[in-house]
Amino acid sequence: MTTRPTHRTVRPALSAALATVLAAGLGVGVGSTTTAHAAAAPVDGASGIGDPYWPLDGNGGIDVTSYEIRNRYAFASKGLSGRTRVELTATSDLRSFSLDFLLDVSKVTVDGAPAQFTKTDGDHELRITPAGPLAAGTDHAVVVTYDDYPADHSYAGEFNWLANRREVITMNEPHMAPWWFPANDHPLDKAKVDVRIRVPNGREVISNGELKGRRVGKRSTQWHWRADEPMVPYLAFFAAGDFAIDKGRHRGLPWLVAVSERLGERDQAASMRLMRKTPKVVAGLEKDLGDYPFSVVGGITTGLNPGFALENQTRPTYPAVGASATSLVVHELAHQWFGDDIAVERWSDIWLNEGFATFMEWRWTETHGGRSAAAILRSYYDNVAATSDFWQVVVGDPGADKVFDAAVYGRGAMTLQALRNRVGDRVFWQVVRTWLREQRGGNGSTAEFEELAARVSGQDLGAFFDAWLRAPAKPAATAANGLG
Repeated sequence: MTTRPTHRTVRPALSAALATVLAAGLGVGVGSTTTAHAAAAPVDGASGIGDPYWPLDGNGGIDVTSYEIRNRYAFASKGLSGRTRVELTATSDLRSFSLDFLLDVSKVTVDGAPAQFTKTDGDHELRITPAGPLAAGTDHAVVVTYDDYPADHSYAGEFNWLANRREVITMNEPHMAPWWFPANDHPLDKAKVDVRIRVPNGREVISNGELKGRRVGKRSTQWHWRADEPMVPYLAFFAAGDFAIDKGRHRGLPWLVAVSERLGERDQAASMRLMRKTPKVVAGLEKDLGDYPFSVVGGITTGLNPGFALENQTRPTYPAVGASATSLVVHELAHQWFGDDIAVERWSDIWLNEGFATFMEWRWTETHGGRSAAAILRSYYDNVAATSDFWQVVVGDPGADKVFDAAVYGRGAMTLQALRNRVGDRVFWQVVRTWLREQRGGNGSTAEFEELAARVSGQDLGAFFDAWLRAPAKPAATAANGLG
């Protein structure tokens, strides 16, 4: 994500943090992993996965495998109705469990049988009690039916439904899914997403992955999109309205981009020129990062005004920013590796997403005729006073209120370039490639990245990371801090 609008999955081994959550019977599993459990009475799955920033995010005792979303959207009323089938595995013996969802629900079934349900905790938690307990390690199909007005709902102070009478787009971070489908809404639980959205004839729908087809009726059309690789719930999206669409292949990679026709003629043309840069930007990033991690790529420019761009998996979403904002495309496509393929373990690890995406902007600049990333780091360092609030943010744990603070982006990128200065260019890129290989398709934490950097470089980097990620102060300009 960037708040500067102008400007084949192989799961890794369980992290220590996630293993602890599983052992406590509170969190999701990874893949088909389940934990040994002592015989005990079924429990009510926890209403949160254990993330301290947003305690109600995610849910205990379940691991979602897939979402099959079937929705209908009415532009005039901004009403959304439909049903979602959630395929999940119980990771504990469960009497009940929760999904994160804001809309009014009329019916829930578990394995085809009616289930009791309630809405709790400010209507964010959909508590489901099946007809009989779910045994740990067993697979189940949960179908939730709903009909409501998403714009009427908020969570954690966020009113995230973005729509007018001609267009809608579901883009936001860290939360978006509960406004349009029931989810286990935390980065620790990735799942495959299949989306079918019905809209009036003549309107288009764009979503993640590949367009699988359209079913045209007398008055409405159902658009079917499916992503092949699992994703974090907030990265799933759909946009509906009037869009110009272009597509093709670049070096074998299918791409599809779209631009809202609600924009003025000049903005439409400029936005399409920017979107068409997508496949070439991916090819450029692959030179440093290795193969693009997904099977398709693209982008969409909305005619609405979100005030930010977002790294929705396989198809980032953008405001209209003109044809020259290549760095914004670089940022969101770099997130396909950092944030999408490798998601954060907890939201406190957000610098691993935003720092890397910002650093790859700097890298793009230095490889395309601009200043070196080392020069950009030095300019940041020399021109931001030690008394600035920029240095007060603890980048490695910024807190929920500063999770997207400018320091998370800027100092995150500075940390990576300073590490590059400290260990040398060859070793730095070895660290990055090893991180991408070892964490592929899973989640990563700050502690894991620090351990890997020390292991690959053969250096004791504890004081270095303390200075950059944990000290609420400007690092000393020393060689040990990558500033000598």
